[in-house]
Amino acid sequence: MQIKIEFTAKLPCKITRRKKWVLASCPILDVHTQGATENQAKKNLAEALSLFLISCFERGTLDAILKQCGFKTIQPTDAHKQSLPKVSENYVNVPLPFVVNAMKTGHSCHA
Repeated sequence: MQIKIEFTAKLPCKITRRKKWVLASCPILDVHTQGATENQAKKNLAEALSLFLISCFERGTLDAILKQCGFKTIQPTDAHKQSLPKVSENYVNVPLPFVVNAMKTGHSCHA
């Protein structure tokens, strides 16, 4: 039996208008895209980020890429001390789907 699990990353995005196109980018991960409308540009950015992060995970480079981009882990007790993002900033929700083989025997997660 397989179980589908989806994580969602909320990443900052920058929206810029250029002539008839709306450009959307996630400067933290250096991923950029465009669309005819702001909503389409954000949707395209979410898809591009999802594909980028999944590709990094599949190649085994996700940890290195995130560290290179300045990501670091924080202790759960420190999470509530982090300041909330400014309301005026744009964010995009990026779905990251995974499948877990629940019938796999002989292996257990050691997270």
